[in-house]
Amino acid sequence: MPERNINFGLFGADGTKGSQAAADVLDRLALEGGIISPVTTRRGLNARLNYLTRSAAGYRAMREAGITVTPRTLRAWRRRTQTPSPANRERIDAAYRAYRRHNIANHLRQRLNAQGGTRVEIHPLDQTSVQNRHRRVLNFRRFTIRNWDRIIHAWDTGDDQALADAWDDTLPDLGSEWGKYEYVTAVAFSA
Repeated sequence: MPERNINFGLFGADGTKGSQAAADVLDRLALEGGIISPVTTRRGLNARLNYLTRSAAGYRAMREAGITVTPRTLRAWRRRTQTPSPANRERIDAAYRAYRRHNIANHLRQRLNAQGGTRVEIHPLDQTSVQNRHRRVLNFRRFTIRNWDRIIHAWDTGDDQALADAWDDTLPDLGSEWGKYEYVTAVAFSA
């Protein structure tokens, strides 16, 4: 695809891939209304364990996150007679996030596709460290993504390359200079 930045940051520009910024927004949307207490607290740990142990898919998410304890240990965690190690707490939190992401993906897809799509704001990359002769004119941009299916699917499965490709495929809607917005300071939208 033309316009792909090969040596991003060569002249001092600062930013992140637009697809990663969009994934961050989707992560925030997925965790909205979810468990707020940190996994390091008793309440946060119990809430995550209750969420994960309600279905076979939750147990599968724990296995995929690397939790390989016996059912007896898991029962002890839930009864609060044993406390998971810090490494297992991190795995429990990772399993919760992945499972929550999977559960909310269809809902997000429907909300973002509703009424003809969702308006997205792109804040251009930061060029404060770039010498004047190398700076480009980049404006704040808004556009509407009408079909979020590929983006949500790639985000749900955790496929960063597919997410980058799906995101970059929406950028030509910005016009002929869409390549300037491959890297951004921030992306904003709501569902």
